Amino acid sequence: MKQKSLYIVGCLVLSMATSCISKVEKEELSNQKLKQDGMVLKDETRPIIYRIDSTKIETSKLNEKIQILMDSASVTGLTISIFNNNQNIYREAFGYANFDDRTPLKTNHSFYGASLSKAVFGYLVANLAKEGVLDLDKPLQDYLDFPLYQLKSGDKWRGFQDLKHDKRYKSITARMCMSHTTGFQNWRWIDRPGNFENDNKLKIFFEPGTECFYSGEGMMLLQYVVEHITGRGLEDLAQEKIFKPLEMRNTSYLWQERFTDKYCNGHTNKQKVIKKDKRDKAQAAGSMETNLIDYTLFAKHLLELYKKKSEITDILFYPSFRIRTKAQFGPLSLEKTTEYDSIQLSYALGWGRLQSPFGPGVFKEGHGEGFQHYTILFPEQEMAILIMSNSDNAESIFKELLEVAIGDIYTPWKWENYVPYNLSDV
Repeated sequence: MKQKSLYIVGCLVLSMATSCISKVEKEELSNQKLKQDGMVLKDETRPIIYRIDSTKIETSKLNEKIQILMDSASVTGLTISIFNNNQNIYREAFGYANFDDRTPLKTNHSFYGASLSKAVFGYLVANLAKEGVLDLDKPLQDYLDFPLYQLKSGDKWRGFQDLKHDKRYKSITARMCMSHTTGFQNWRWIDRPGNFENDNKLKIFFEPGTECFYSGEGMMLLQYVVEHITGRGLEDLAQEKIFKPLEMRNTSYLWQERFTDKYCNGHTNKQKVIKKDKRDKAQAAGSMETNLIDYTLFAKHLLELYKKKSEITDILFYPSFRIRTKAQFGPLSLEKTTEYDSIQLSYALGWGRLQSPFGPGVFKEGHGEGFQHYTILFPEQEMAILIMSNSDNAESIFKELLEVAIGDIYTPWKWENYVPYNLSDV
């Protein structure tokens, strides 16, 4: 009893001490936590970064260039991670987590991951395919003992009842969902270019598997089928197969209270602070919260798997569908072109893929209100770059940043609509 009483008193004293610590001490605790997070990677910053074409840049010069780009384009905050020889040799944060408060952005600040969620989901799907749980080319309807349009989605407005009278749903596969060839619009509440009768209903606009049109709805359909097959929720599966094994402690498809003291706000192109959206439903297409340290761990794992010639990366990065549209989004996404045939632009499982003189590049972008991200891996060169920003202006510096940092002149920036801030007409 005496020991228990002493323990209670000790806890009370500790609690009081913690609540009374100064701002300086809180900052020191935050710095310690940042150091602890970074120790997980065990890689070291190097003074020189080698680019894909074997040229190089000093990290000090890259820091200067990034700051110039951010100032010129009014980018609020940005974190960046670079790999050479499959090692994370550069990891930095610039700008602000909150522009109003002038809170410095750090590499362990939590970001809304937007469509980086799809890249992680792709890895989960590749694992399930390797395990034989999911056949990527088997119609999803074959996994159900009821019509697919009756599939439960948690919310009626996210359901698939609109497909009841369009039998083409019966041919949709997991690969189609992951390569954006289901025929769905991106989201049912967003007008598809050229569709002037949008009524917030989910529709199939072309024969599944024959064309490419980016669709979050397709990802969500596959998520619900996976949850039905496994009897487990997305967050549960991701924690078991990805986040815990890779020590991604600050990543989740659901908002966690542990993120409360270290998240960054998104910002408009006028640097107006956007209130944090704390998502309470796991969505494969875009609910993931993560930070640069955790996502660097994820990229490092993929590079290592590729080097080992893993079946998982073979599945994940296999070019499922050749892309021949002028743009990924907007009216040009419906116009055909052969402009990107030279880089064999394709979709894999939730990842884009291109071919460069230095081997394949696999990439994924993220774009949400106040957040803009981009990742590209050149696994044959054991090289990668991860960019995460909390600014609606960030994409306007991606083209130049990719070129300066790693010599990437292969990312299809026009197709991505990464129009440079200093160009009014491209």
